[in-house]
Amino acid sequence: MALPAAAFERISTKSEFVQTVSGKNLTIFGISVSVQPDGAIGGRAYGRKVKGQWQWRDGFFCRDLFWGDMDLGPNCQVVKVHGDVIRFRSDKGTGRYADLTMR
Repeated sequence: MALPAAAFERISTKSEFVQTVSGKNLTIFGISVSVQPDGAIGGRAYGRKVKGQWQWRDGFFCRDLFWGDMDLGPNCQVVKVHGDVIRFRSDKGTGRYADLTMR
């Protein structure tokens, strides 16, 4: 069940983001990834390797990501949090979102 948007608080700084995700796996059915303070992204999604890089730019989580050999390309996303759930909303907050549990 999806949480209502109002339940989430926006993460607006790189330091807040790093503090929130540091040392945690971000999971949802079939996906487990980690986002490192040094800008690396790694993990697995549906049996395939996930890797990429990220940076914080103008209040957005901006990433370049590969899923297996597929280049998912760059995307800047709004990040919000509610408890142990982190929400990434693509296209600077105008696109689809994914809620991942931080473990």
